[in-house]
Amino acid sequence: MKNLLSDEQRSQLRLQHKKERDKRVCDRIKAVLLSDEGWSTQQIAHVLLLSDEAIRQHILDYQTEHKLKPENGGSIERLSD
Repeated sequence: MKNLLSDEQRSQLRLQHKKERDKRVCDRIKAVLLSDEGWSTQQIAHVLLLSDEAIRQHILDYQTEHKLKPENGGSIERLSD
């Protein structure tokens, strides 16, 4: 994905990374930015301590849907007011 981001997209992702509290989203942002700089999926996976497949999926999700947030669904609340 080398150099497929515009300068505006890069700066927007860096700004979002600074503000983001969810570590998973930060890892996805770093994966996209490093891929844009020409890093291989293996290098990115090694640095972020994730699998190669996870990195490939993060990059693909961003390329196709601009998706950064994991959408697992989670569980239903069980606490009462």
